[in-house]
Amino acid sequence: MIAVIQRVKETELTANGAPHAEISRGFFVLLGVLAGDDETDAKLLADKIAKLRVFSDENGKMNLSLSDVGGEVMVVSNFTLAANYRHGNRPDFLRAAPPAEAERLYQRFISDLGSAGAPAVSGVFGADMQIRTTADGPVTIVMDSAVLRKEPKP
Repeated sequence: MIAVIQRVKETELTANGAPHAEISRGFFVLLGVLAGDDETDAKLLADKIAKLRVFSDENGKMNLSLSDVGGEVMVVSNFTLAANYRHGNRPDFLRAAPPAEAERLYQRFISDLGSAGAPAVSGVFGADMQIRTTADGPVTIVMDSAVLRKEPKP
C-alpha cells in the first residue's frame, strides 16, 4: 500500500457532483492499494499515520500527533499511485489491486485508523471526486507499507 499524507488546515470533498465529506485540521491521505497487499499493510500504515508527529508544538517544532491536536483524517482511494511510468508516456496500472480487493482493504485501512485513535472520513470508492484542500506547511509524506514490513513482500 502506498499512502501520500498531506498535513492540511481543511479539506472538502465532492463526489459525483454532491458535497460528501469535510475535515478541518488533520491529514488528507491518498491511498493506493497494490496487488498482494493485505490486512497487515492496512494496519501498519494506519498505526504509523495515527501516531505521526508532524504538527507544531508551542515551540514551533513538529512534535505533535493527530490526537494531540484533535485532528481528523480524510482518506481517498487512488489507484493511480500504482502507476508504472518507466516505458513510454502512458502509464499502466497493472500493479493496482483488483477493485473488489482494493475497496475491501481501503475500508479496512479506514477502520484501522479509527481503532488507532484517528477519526477518519472517506471519499467514495471509484467515484468521480473533486477535492479542495488547504495544505499546511506544506508537509507531505509518502509511505509504503513494504518499507514498514519486517519481511519483504513476495
